[in-house]
Amino acid sequence: MLKTGAQYLEEMKAMRPNIYKYGKLIEDPTTDPITAAHIKNVAMWYDRSCDPATQDLYTTTSFLTGERAHRWNTIMTKPEDLVGNMDMKRDGYRACGSCMGPCCAGWVIMNALWSVTYDMDKEYGTDYHERLKKFAMFAEEKALSLAGAITDGKGNRGAGAGAQEDPDLYLHVKEQRPDGIIISGFKTQICGTAGAQYVLCMPTTGMKPGEEAYALACAVPRDVEGLTIIEARRSSDTRAESEAEGWDGIRSGTTAAYMIFDDVFVPTEHVFMNGETKYSGKPIGQFSTIYRSCIGACVAGQGDVIIGAALGMARVNGLSAKPFQDRLNQMAIHNETTYGMGLGSIMKGKNHPSGAFYPNGLLAHANKVLVGTLPYEVKRMAVDIAGGIVETGCMPSYKDLTSPIYGEKLLSALQGAPGTKPEDRVKMARLLEWLTIGGGIPGCMHGGGSPDTGKLVVRLSTKWDQYVDYARALADVEAPLKEEKKK
Repeated sequence: MLKTGAQYLEEMKAMRPNIYKYGKLIEDPTTDPITAAHIKNVAMWYDRSCDPATQDLYTTTSFLTGERAHRWNTIMTKPEDLVGNMDMKRDGYRACGSCMGPCCAGWVIMNALWSVTYDMDKEYGTDYHERLKKFAMFAEEKALSLAGAITDGKGNRGAGAGAQEDPDLYLHVKEQRPDGIIISGFKTQICGTAGAQYVLCMPTTGMKPGEEAYALACAVPRDVEGLTIIEARRSSDTRAESEAEGWDGIRSGTTAAYMIFDDVFVPTEHVFMNGETKYSGKPIGQFSTIYRSCIGACVAGQGDVIIGAALGMARVNGLSAKPFQDRLNQMAIHNETTYGMGLGSIMKGKNHPSGAFYPNGLLAHANKVLVGTLPYEVKRMAVDIAGGIVETGCMPSYKDLTSPIYGEKLLSALQGAPGTKPEDRVKMARLLEWLTIGGGIPGCMHGGGSPDTGKLVVRLSTKWDQYVDYARALADVEAPLKEEKKK
């Protein structure tokens, strides 16, 4: 089933209020300034799924039913599905200027678990894969927005889940019941929960024997009883929430939250891992290859808008592109580098026996390292081009610029090139401020995990000694040139 943005908004209005910020319960997340921009963006993605001009980007033919479905509800079984993932996200970023957790992370978890549940069932005779299949069909039928909850509180990083003083620092099974489980704990820094209808949870790392309670994967409604969501403060909050009028109102937005699970009941049919420590580390491996290949398109999409905003600022300032062309060229190269590396990881990927397709891990993790550096260079060059009005944050508020006492004169101080209005300069500067030093940064460094984990995978996956052998053969060196292992 395909859903329109209006239908999605009506469903979001009907959900149980359980989102808080600044100590206040958000009664209607579709209208509250804290969450409204984010939810409006998700609605935009639903509408783009129904628009003939963009439908092929945002929808696909379901592997499970053969019917047309929102792309973020489907199982990816071939390279074209992951390329579609990338192109949808790049287009989405161009359209809304922000990442979209409810159309990304939960979907990727569902795909990561597809192979893991298949393998667990094969070894243990469980029925996790069939449960996940039914949930995926349910997600398609209801056209759900799906947040993904991975990061736990973690506590003492030097100790594992089972060695924490507070067991809630990792989400865990508190009680086993004939009809399901009771879970408790924290999930932190979770993107897009405010716009989600369901949340998929999985382990943040591998668990060892004795930590069976923490080897947990499941799906819960975002408004399930016992779940409390606290929206995190972002760098742009002050302007977005206290000055959300006129040009100061950010037209884009994402959300990130801390989730408190307090004796939440999960029915058996929505439990996809329950104590299998041997397999607890595998979902994060599958998740990261998908996420880290496709995030190259997310940051490229944002980079496209940043280039446009930087060039727009130059033009409204009365300048041509010529003085900045080298920087603009480099910004475009950075965008295409992360996009192209993501494509390469997909093209070198392969199918799992379950039918799901996964990118090449080495290339996907190498892409994550680039995503943790190149977008910041794009942002740096953008504020360099745009000038101090963006980078210093030194701009009067909308209320001041429209003041009946001094607003007209103040606005005149911001006049730009002939043919433009002062408002044009302010609006473009506010957009670029959001995209570069505000809340528009899409978690380039740590979103989807630290670049250090990517570097670790690169180190472990690269055949260093084989490369030495290539060189030895060409140089006609007989010595093995192997590094002696320390005792």
